[in-house]
Amino acid sequence: MNISPSKLNTYLLFKLPAAYFTGVRTKQIDDTTCVVSVKHRWINQNPFNSMFWAVQGMAAELSTGALVMKKIRESGKRISMLVANNNATFSKKATGTITFTCNDGQKIDEAIAKAVGTGQGQTVRLTAKGINEDGVEVSSFNFEWTLKVK
Repeated sequence: MNISPSKLNTYLLFKLPAAYFTGVRTKQIDDTTCVVSVKHRWINQNPFNSMFWAVQGMAAELSTGALVMKKIRESGKRISMLVANNNATFSKKATGTITFTCNDGQKIDEAIAKAVGTGQGQTVRLTAKGINEDGVEVSSFNFEWTLKVK
């Protein structure tokens, strides 16, 4: 089974309903990139009339995690994945539609190859940048994923 945006969005509804109901949606996924967007709405706002940081975090994590899931599935190996660490920087008020993009598919390929080759757990640091409708970066998230062959 291939991982597609529609399958990921259905997965959110049943497995991560908080992300689904706050409007987090996968728009594109391929070998190198995953794009996830979320629109500022009443359900995901903070008291300052912008998007709550945790909603941005869910969208950013999905953009990195979905890419890791896709690469693991394509490897044909049983590999566990877990976020070991993350941090974020917020540079502008998040209003309108925010699009998070992770372009780190090559890093994931290298980490999976090393995990399979050595049998040792590997860590890969992935970045997702949140861009508003004007093309301005509003936030940047870094996720440290650990990968281990089962």
